[in-house]
Amino acid sequence: MAKAKTKNSVTKKKSVTKAKSGKSKKSPTKRSTKRAIKFRPMNVVTTPGSPAETYYRGMAAPMAAVVAATASTFAPTPTHNLINHGGNIIQDLVYTNFYIGGASSWAASDIKNIDDALAAAMADTNLNNVMMQYFKNKPITTTFQPSHILPGARPSQFSQGDVEQLVNSLFQQGALQGFDFGSTVFNFLLPSETILTTDEDPTAAISPVGNAAAAVIPVEDEASSLRGLGGYHGSIHPTSKVTIYYAIGVFSETRPSGSDNGIVAFDQPWKNIVATFYHELNEARTDPDVEDAIRAGSSPNAVQFLGWTSAQGEECGDFPITEAGANLSRVMKEVNLTNGTRTVPIQFQYSNAVAGPEGPIQAPHV
Repeated sequence: MAKAKTKNSVTKKKSVTKAKSGKSKKSPTKRSTKRAIKFRPMNVVTTPGSPAETYYRGMAAPMAAVVAATASTFAPTPTHNLINHGGNIIQDLVYTNFYIGGASSWAASDIKNIDDALAAAMADTNLNNVMMQYFKNKPITTTFQPSHILPGARPSQFSQGDVEQLVNSLFQQGALQGFDFGSTVFNFLLPSETILTTDEDPTAAISPVGNAAAAVIPVEDEASSLRGLGGYHGSIHPTSKVTIYYAIGVFSETRPSGSDNGIVAFDQPWKNIVATFYHELNEARTDPDVEDAIRAGSSPNAVQFLGWTSAQGEECGDFPITEAGANLSRVMKEVNLTNGTRTVPIQFQYSNAVAGPEGPIQAPHV
């Protein structure tokens, strides 16, 4: 691919609000033990019917039993409607994109298309009209801060352990100064041919400063982008009083072998990436502390960390994908922006108001 210039130095301070430590909102300290795997809400995006979807739905299934213990505090809803569990949500969201793998791994045109389309979609009035129902119909905003290309070579694969190590390193270096961590999501975009997993252990495929390393570990079949995984969002606690939110997504494309890496729904990979991060950012704003619920395992205490999820553990982007089945074009579409200037590739989100997936609407639901 053509080389792309680095837009900004990673260590350069952003012109955003002054950084402040996140409040200690039921936040565990830095992880020191393995998390329980019996209960995992669906903070991932997967291809319908894929091994990855089966794998993660199996771990989300115990959600029904966990919610049953606290269901008396919530009004009855249709089967897949989202329930407000009282956890944190982000009304005024800020995000930025970090491109992994160095300038040689990315085409400048892809970076521009992704940055422009995602920012336009997240700020669009008619699309946000759908999501306002989860914020008591109050206006929501999204601010995109300039993206960055991280130095280093393309990693062959990337795990959850890798991205959490990378986020922690950037924090420790002071590279994230200038952001309000309570309202910011840091997106990490993987280059073409890199395989994404949810393995908790770092693979050593990339160092904290972005340099490639030789050692890799075998890919878990069900939990990799080769089997339908498109991306996920989560958080880390670099200190007991700081929470940093992140999202990571694969370069979803059809490989030369004919197999897919990630979720392929559009005619160009950059459009798949935009739809994936549109999914993840909307889930991160409506359920940002889901990773703390995952860490809490199958304990009823896990629910206190959740924002909006269904009784099945689904976040706002999940059931639309499942309902679409093999025909992803039913929910992954290029839609007109409210101002009519262009179209953007997005994924319809779940709407309680219509009890199903919903695209842009001219006015919020009353």
